[in-house]
Amino acid sequence: MARYRVGIDIGGTFTDLVAFDEDTKKLLRFKCLTNPNAPEESFIQAIKGAGIAFNKIKVLIHATTLGTNMFFGQTGIMRPKVLLITNKGFRDIIEIGRQNRPQLYNLFFTKPEPLVPRNLRIGVRGRIGPSGEELEKLDVDEIKEIAQKYSSEIDVFVISFLHSYINPIHEKRAKEIISRECSEAIVMTSHEVDPEPKEYERTSTALINAILKPILSSYLKRLGHMLDANRFKGKFLVMRSDGGVSDSDIAVKKPAAFIESGPAAGAVAVSYMSKIMGLDKVLGLDMGGTTAKASAIINGEPDLVSEYEVGGTVHMGRPVRGSGYPIRISHIDLAEVSAGGGTIAWVDVGGALRVGPMSAGAEPGPACYGLGGKYPTITDANFLLGRLSEELAGGAIKLRRNLAYEAIKKLGNKLAMDPIEVASGIIEIANHVMSRALRLVSIERGHDPREFKLFAFGGAGPLHAVALMEIGIKEVIIPMLPGVFSAFGLLTTDYKHDYVSSIVKRASELDDEDLQSLFNEMERRAVNDLISGGIKEGDIKLFRVLEMRYWGQAYELRVYYKGKISECVNEFHNLHENRYGYKMMEEEVEVITARLEAVGITSKPRIPIYSATDYIPRPHIKREVYLDGEWRNTDIYIREMLTPGACILGPAIIEEDESTILIPQGYICRIDGFRNICIKEEGHDV
Repeated sequence: MARYRVGIDIGGTFTDLVAFDEDTKKLLRFKCLTNPNAPEESFIQAIKGAGIAFNKIKVLIHATTLGTNMFFGQTGIMRPKVLLITNKGFRDIIEIGRQNRPQLYNLFFTKPEPLVPRNLRIGVRGRIGPSGEELEKLDVDEIKEIAQKYSSEIDVFVISFLHSYINPIHEKRAKEIISRECSEAIVMTSHEVDPEPKEYERTSTALINAILKPILSSYLKRLGHMLDANRFKGKFLVMRSDGGVSDSDIAVKKPAAFIESGPAAGAVAVSYMSKIMGLDKVLGLDMGGTTAKASAIINGEPDLVSEYEVGGTVHMGRPVRGSGYPIRISHIDLAEVSAGGGTIAWVDVGGALRVGPMSAGAEPGPACYGLGGKYPTITDANFLLGRLSEELAGGAIKLRRNLAYEAIKKLGNKLAMDPIEVASGIIEIANHVMSRALRLVSIERGHDPREFKLFAFGGAGPLHAVALMEIGIKEVIIPMLPGVFSAFGLLTTDYKHDYVSSIVKRASELDDEDLQSLFNEMERRAVNDLISGGIKEGDIKLFRVLEMRYWGQAYELRVYYKGKISECVNEFHNLHENRYGYKMMEEEVEVITARLEAVGITSKPRIPIYSATDYIPRPHIKREVYLDGEWRNTDIYIREMLTPGACILGPAIIEEDESTILIPQGYICRIDGFRNICIKEEGHDV
């Protein structure tokens, strides 16, 4: 009898597994290094390493950074050959783009390379007008000629015509012809992927989806064969960028919706814990081996945005607009910075110490791993300062102090500084970068960080968390299983589907009866899709959303529709003021799209609450740790030996298999009833 729910998160450095045993109600965990050239092997290794029989797995939920890595140029991932068919005169849309300049005052900046070269972008005769009327018939003979000419050399045909979000008849006809002429090729239309206005963003989203489809389908196919060979018979789900999960066949059809699945899992875990703890405002910091991700969770829900860029540059956590490729699919609003355990420190041409964006990854990893890495990383700095033990991941990784010292000493020679001073500088710079990411999802989103608690997790997050309280945060919470917390988040996700219909009308022109009819039709589709996926009707929740903007604006805000368009307009004004600092009550408000978010509630692990009796535990050992500019003989505790109510005064370190928690001088922590480690400044209630 199958009894396990298993979540596996494959990151750039580590592969994490958390499993819930429905018989014993216990959580199992396992962590191993990721094989970047064959991540499916790490997936299988994690299950075997945890000692779980494949035929005992009821549900298997997966998150991956495969799509993101492809756009950041990871070796070993080959892009398919894509051909774009669009309206005559519009083949350069994806190269012209928008006037978003990643370097505002640089007249010679280089735009990102187009997703499809110009010789594989073809314009054909035919035109649909902005109201959906046919202005010119589609030239079907041109479509046939293109299909016949490129049938043997193109992997994916992408069709993106003007105004197909209103009337897709030309896209459908072109797809029908190409599918008939090129039976082996993948054919994709823009209205199937992103049925919304703005031809540049719609075409870019369709192209990204097309590029990812063969890559993700090939990966999932290889993984499926390996699971079949190991007698897996359960349900296999994939994490979406918006924090939900879908069946793997949906991931293959629309892989662009899964491109940020890995980072989203951590935010979902924070969301789940904040709900059961009754916390209204929390921030999440996921510091793993390659990057650190910050998120904001309000009333148990992560912030969502409907558009972002992939493959672009990031400055201090903020994506630089115009430096990447726009993709218009809902995802959790995250600020991601190059500050993971494997992030490399270096000296620039001006003689300044820098940290990131390069990462040592899983191969060869930080210098102290002894796997061939020569460059100093954040992990090497923490280890040299005595903040890490000589074993990580439950003893699977042995650290070598001499290798960390030699790597950092080379930087010290360039800077004329002692290696210990250099290591301290590396940590200080990394903390500054992560503080900037937290400011981005709090202060720059109109939130006061003094009202938030910070959940810090990932293998490295709990080491740096208290230093990040400088932005005004009053309490840090280190949850259970912090080193594999994102994988735990996979066990707390729900099914999710999005349904979109374009409107593009002034709010004053809309009638509530028509909107109700539109949403009712989308809801019928949503309920049928979720029930066919095994969700009971009583476990389905539906959320109606309108994307709105002031007349003439280029970007929208999301407003929940509760039956009255007039109430949505008032809510939009308030949201705009909260986000941008002003509102224009006299201006017309335009409704661009109607979106239905359909959620299928799944069973989740029950987190027990224990009674807590305050006591002062005895340290396991003492170790010399470099803190506040000097070496201190510091108490070291083992987390598994601490029970709810334990109170520890800093400086101290708490160690567990996958993570290490630092409590500096002047701070105190207490283990709560959920076995979280709650840290505040000394003198404050804990």
